[in-house]
Amino acid sequence: MIAPADRSKIEAAAARVAATFHGVRYMVTDVERACDFYTTRLGFDLEHQHLPEFATVALGPLKIHLSGPGASGSRPLPGGERQDAGGSNRVVLRVKDLAATIEALRGAGAAFRNSMESGPAGKQIQVLDPDGNPVELFESARDG
Repeated sequence: MIAPADRSKIEAAAARVAATFHGVRYMVTDVERACDFYTTRLGFDLEHQHLPEFATVALGPLKIHLSGPGASGSRPLPGGERQDAGGSNRVVLRVKDLAATIEALRGAGAAFRNSMESGPAGKQIQVLDPDGNPVELFESARDG
């Protein structure tokens, strides 16, 4: 159980958080190369860039903040821990024809982390951006 004084502090902190989604941050080694991948292969728009440190690409309301080695969002954490690209967290993009999307991306030289998987909700695969950040492509079973 949370003490009333602690609950008040938690509620005050939560009230300062904007109730809107700002974006997803991905660490990259080359911001310009990452921008090219997201805009030419996945259909994002280039919203902002400050090369070589930072750029934002957008697909509708989704914004991916691409942070290069010199960006403030990629500085080492307390204790010196580096923030690196990759991992298992990922953006999920819904597509209408996953097989055709995979074929087009393979033809453009994209790398995949896995093979297409199928489950009760649909099919998915993970394509890797040039720095190894995964982007999941998902086709809903309801779309078929």
